[in-house]
Amino acid sequence: MQLIFIFLVIAGGMGLSVEAGLLGPLGQQVGDLWATFSIFGVGAALTFLLMLFFSPRTSPSFFAQPGWQLLGGILGPGYVVILTLATPVTGIAMTMIGILAGQVFKSLVIDHFGLLGTPHRRIDGKRVIALVFIIIALALVAKG
Repeated sequence: MQLIFIFLVIAGGMGLSVEAGLLGPLGQQVGDLWATFSIFGVGAALTFLLMLFFSPRTSPSFFAQPGWQLLGGILGPGYVVILTLATPVTGIAMTMIGILAGQVFKSLVIDHFGLLGTPHRRIDGKRVIALVFIIIALALVAKG
């Protein structure tokens, strides 16, 4: 089962690269914030339709959850604006590797300290080596 989720995550990452490729030109044509809004507007409409057909009707309201858990709603648009601004300047590969480096670094910190309600997973040598390889990839793509 874990292997299936790994493939899904890889596919999701591929989708983010396509999204970055779409957002750069769209942002240059209609404006960066309008491009970001279009991504979230279409995504919200699709999510609403999925909720209508697949979401359990008895789930607790998200308004009953702690406010800090809703911060992703702020982080998501920031991420998309960064994609929209950076992709035309740095290219898709550089943008995605830079984002990956930031994601892996912060993920290691969150896992290590068990932040945000996640299980505690200590940083070990293998995880540090993985981060170093991503940083090397970032440097190689930047120099290429």
